Formats: sequence, C-alpha cells, structure tokens
Amino acid sequence: MSSSPPTQLVDSAGFRSMMARFPSGVSVVAAYGTDGTPHGMTCTSLCSVSLEPPTLLVCLRNGSATLDAVLSSGAFTVNLLHTAARAAAELFGSGRQDRFDVTTWSDSPTGAGPCLTADALAVADCRVDTTHLAGTHTVVFGKAVHLLLRPGRPPLLHGLRAYADWPFPAP
Repeated sequence: MSSSPPTQLVDSAGFRSMMARFPSGVSVVAAYGTDGTPHGMTCTSLCSVSLEPPTLLVCLRNGSATLDAVLSSGAFTVNLLHTAARAAAELFGSGRQDRFDVTTWSDSPTGAGPCLTADALAVADCRVDTTHLAGTHTVVFGKAVHLLLRPGRPPLLHGLRAYADWPFPAP
C-alpha cells in the first residue's frame, strides 16, 4: 500500500534543529570584490561533488558580500580550518567588517581569494562553474584549480551549534 508524499514542509526552526545534529567540518569561503576588497564567511555547507573534474560545492547566503564577491570575481578559496582556528571560525561567522584586518591571510597562488595562512589546514582555489538558487542560499559549484595541504593539524568540527576538536590524531 502506497501513500502520497507529505505536502506541507517542516518549519525552519525544526529543520535547523535537525541539521545541527549533523556535524561537519568548518571552512571559510573567501573571494575578492570588484574593488579588490577581501570578503569571507564561515561555511559548514560544503561537500565534494566529483573527482573528475575535481569539483566541490558551497552554499552561501543570498545577499552576503561574500556571495557577491564570488559571483563577480568568478573565483573563490575554501579554507578548511584546523582545531586551533575556533577564533577564526567565530570571527568569519560574525558580522564584523574588519575580519581581514584582524586575521593573518595572504593571496592564494592563483589569485582566487584570500588564504587564511595561520588557520587553514588545507586551501582549495576554485573557479566558479555553475550556480543554483536554493531558497535563502545559492549553491556554488567550484572546480578546484590549486590545492595547498598542510599536514599536522586535525580539522575543526561543528555540530549541535558548537565547535569541537577532531578526536583522532592528525595524519
């Protein structure tokens, strides 16, 4: 016996509460605006899509300066944060306009965006491939054109609305 699928959506608070129960790694997505100003935001909505070609996706809030910079420049960096980078995760998750004045960063080798040199265990320079509007966010698919991998520090995690350390030794 089959039943018809539900037609009413759950409320956003309940959905947010459910997703808080799904821990993930923490990244900062960053790009340059049309005037060269760096923009960035903490992002846990990130996943790999394909190995051939190497593609990932990030979900960025509509109307954010970071999304505007990603779309206007056509490039961005994904900075995967290590366990000692909680302060950076909180900074880039805040509304502070001086984020890049109070953190250590450099230009990525390809110029795709800012690289958080002290806080990232890995950085992917990406070229925007496609985008898809999804409610309050835009899904940005990026093809990775350069990687920087720094061994020795485990990743920072976020779940249940709190940051946590990776419980295993770093490779």
